[in-house]
Amino acid sequence: MEEKLEALCESVQNADDVGGLQHATEGLRDHYGIAHIVYHWVNSVGERFGAGTYSQDWVDRYVEKDYLRMDPVILGCLQRFNPVDWKELDWSSRAARAFFREAVDFGVGNQGLSIPIRGPSGQFALFTVSDNSDDFTWATFIDRNMRDLMIVAHEFNKKALEFEQGGDSAPAPALSPRELTAMTYLAKGMNRAQAAKEMEISEHTLRVYIEAARHKLGALNTTHAVARALSRGLIVV
Repeated sequence: MEEKLEALCESVQNADDVGGLQHATEGLRDHYGIAHIVYHWVNSVGERFGAGTYSQDWVDRYVEKDYLRMDPVILGCLQRFNPVDWKELDWSSRAARAFFREAVDFGVGNQGLSIPIRGPSGQFALFTVSDNSDDFTWATFIDRNMRDLMIVAHEFNKKALEFEQGGDSAPAPALSPRELTAMTYLAKGMNRAQAAKEMEISEHTLRVYIEAARHKLGALNTTHAVARALSRGLIVV
């Protein structure tokens, strides 16, 4: 068991940038055989970053509806220091129940556990695991893996703090020519259909380029990815 934990931590420690953390979340998800693993944090100057396995459709929807302001997971974990099973949170309002139903429809999972982590200078992070399962199966999974999940969560946070101390979250990523082209068209205000037509590719292929760029840039969504590409001078409009 200790060797397995060491290997899990090593996958996080080896990350050179936020894209590396993204890869680590995917590996951990597959290792545990659950629906999702997500790590997102706010650094000391209020910038938000994320790495995780939620679908881009759900991330876009979350940002579009500004769910950050009412997400019971976020609000509940801000007031806690210990791991929080989602069943312990306040889902009593109509808005919270509607949010939960929509999250399940988007594949987030009906069960979840979030581990709040606090760092220096106001840094705050959440490490979340979620799945679709019954209460007994989920409770068994958490009981068996809680210790390791907490250790891995803090490894993610340690790596995020290293990125922050080294400057802007990570060295400027190298986007491929096609990724740069896709980002440029989006920055010019084109929608995905228009950008795909200009690049003479399918929208599905365009999405692959956009997702790759988003992961490399450590962005929460497409809009954030375009903003980071512009701010780093990777694209010029």
